Amino acid sequence: MEKKFTPTPTAGDLLISEPFLQDQNFVRSVVLLCDHNAEGSFGFVINKPSILRLNEIVDDLDFLDKEVFVGGPVEQNTLHFVYVGEKELEGSIQIGEHLWWGGDFEQLVSKLKLGSMNIDVVRFFIGYSGWGAGQLSDEMSEDTWILCQENIDESSFSFTPEELWKSLLKNMGGEFKLLANYPLDPRLN
Repeated sequence: MEKKFTPTPTAGDLLISEPFLQDQNFVRSVVLLCDHNAEGSFGFVINKPSILRLNEIVDDLDFLDKEVFVGGPVEQNTLHFVYVGEKELEGSIQIGEHLWWGGDFEQLVSKLKLGSMNIDVVRFFIGYSGWGAGQLSDEMSEDTWILCQENIDESSFSFTPEELWKSLLKNMGGEFKLLANYPLDPRLN
């Protein structure tokens, strides 16, 4: 039997859950991969809003009524962020052409308070998605995830969470365009 080629994901890639995935943490999800190496993988679900708002969890940002997303099922008592554009914060890690993960949180708060950083280019997450050594590669070979190497930019954050999953698949074309229209529950079709 011929072994199927499975592309290797890298930081900045998007993992799109296949339409049949029933894990409630990842149904119709898009995960931004921040790190992928021999020890494991780490990223954030970028299209699953939480019930929390930023002003409810960060006292210094009580003036910002900003949506916070569920980054994944791991350590949901932690807050993380990514931003688009030029590097603005010390300690930020570049994960895409104009995409940054984390950085000095106090500096972020200060810039947001002063209005010197656009809140619309920042996305906040509670928790994260993590995979142990080889786990993501196994899931990729089982077709749990569709690898999308489209660059994240400011417009990516303008899609509603429901639109993002479909839009990315449609933009990939071919068989993926067909998957974008697959019903959430085919029994209701």
